[in-house]
Amino acid sequence: LFDHESPGAIVRWWMTFAGEGSYDGTLRIYIDNSDTPLIEDNVLKVISGQLLAGEPLSSSVSSESDYYRRGHNLYFPIPYKQRCKITYECDSVKETDGRITPSIYYNINYREYNNDVIIESFSPEKLSQYSSLIEDVNKTLHENPVSGKIAYSESLSIDPGITKVAKIRAKRQALSGIKIRLTAENIPQALRSTVLSISFDGINSVWVPVGDFFGTGFKISESETWYSSVSADGTMTCNWIMPFRKNVEVSLINFGEQVVIAEMELLQKHYAWSSGSLYFGSAWHEYNKVRTAGSEHVGGTGEHFDINYIDIDGTGIYIGDAVTVFNTADAWWGEGDEKIFVDNEIFPSSIGTGTEDYYGYAWCRPEAFSHPFIAQPTGAGNFHPGMTVNMRYRNLDAIPFTSKISSNIELWHWAPTVINYALTSYWYVKPGHTINYQPNPDAVKITVPEKGSDIMAPVTDNK
Repeated sequence: LFDHESPGAIVRWWMTFAGEGSYDGTLRIYIDNSDTPLIEDNVLKVISGQLLAGEPLSSSVSSESDYYRRGHNLYFPIPYKQRCKITYECDSVKETDGRITPSIYYNINYREYNNDVIIESFSPEKLSQYSSLIEDVNKTLHENPVSGKIAYSESLSIDPGITKVAKIRAKRQALSGIKIRLTAENIPQALRSTVLSISFDGINSVWVPVGDFFGTGFKISESETWYSSVSADGTMTCNWIMPFRKNVEVSLINFGEQVVIAEMELLQKHYAWSSGSLYFGSAWHEYNKVRTAGSEHVGGTGEHFDINYIDIDGTGIYIGDAVTVFNTADAWWGEGDEKIFVDNEIFPSSIGTGTEDYYGYAWCRPEAFSHPFIAQPTGAGNFHPGMTVNMRYRNLDAIPFTSKISSNIELWHWAPTVINYALTSYWYVKPGHTINYQPNPDAVKITVPEKGSDIMAPVTDNK
């Protein structure tokens, strides 16, 4: 499955399986050219069965899905000084007529380090030595991390076309949390047409519809991750650390046609800005009424294509993304693979096996789930017309870049149809960067769909 000769660490590992017995094999992990595997056990015990670490570092999602139809995720890091080789042996997997069946699907994200980096390679002894620390990390990841003192708290009535601005002027501080709850006659439209805009030291680097920024799209769906949460009463929270030198302005802009009441609270905490500090950024755009290619098996062209999350020119770290999709067909919309290019490379550093795999679940299952780093607050649009929201927030699997990053995903829908596909991206970057998307008020003014026919009118027989 994997063979890397360099100092490095596996930082995120996802797997799923495609047939009877395919999950009954033995996984072996060899570290630093050892002929003896330091890890040797059933694959599910290693990835999601908590052989190495408890929940949520080792877990499967969704708990409401059949166990063998889930995404199995390991976020426990496996470091190595020289080399890591991973093999999988399974008697059920056979080659017949040039095809290997049943299928094994996996993504392994790893970091590569310079030779001068001091690394403690994984070993069973280290696992025992750091057992208390591992337990503490798991406990911490289950807790709500929002902290800081209240710097601003207000209930705002925002008329159509009006911007409300909260200003904080301080040194050695960072925003540490944002809480927003919207009230309006039409909440779905308010979640899309009310935009969160943030400027740090006069540099605008956040411009995202409120619902998309907090990972709920244009319908309130509960979720709880390390970086964001949405409660049943519509309170939306994030806890990204957002540093600034002297000042920050947090704006709510009402691009809709109705009055919106916004309860907003901002938290701040101590942060010492330095030459290595980065600004937080987030951008959004929607492929509105985009026509999908569809599979040849159902009358489509099969000419699937890539769509873009974000291109950033500068130096920084890519820390996550989310999609809000409104599907219009009784078919899976997310067969496409992510393709993330770093520093003008020709072949992408990250290329996967499917959209749901990239977001940590499997087999386009519609069941909702939350995890500190991944979530599907709603999967209503996975098999049928409706809205789906997927989020992936990166921690050790964050992607650093020195000059540019281009993050993309393939739009591979089984049906030839028309859908809405909105993408939100999150990053940290040094001052002086540029991105390829600018604020687009016209896009957030578009009426959000309630049903598939709002996007694609049904075909009728007029004979």
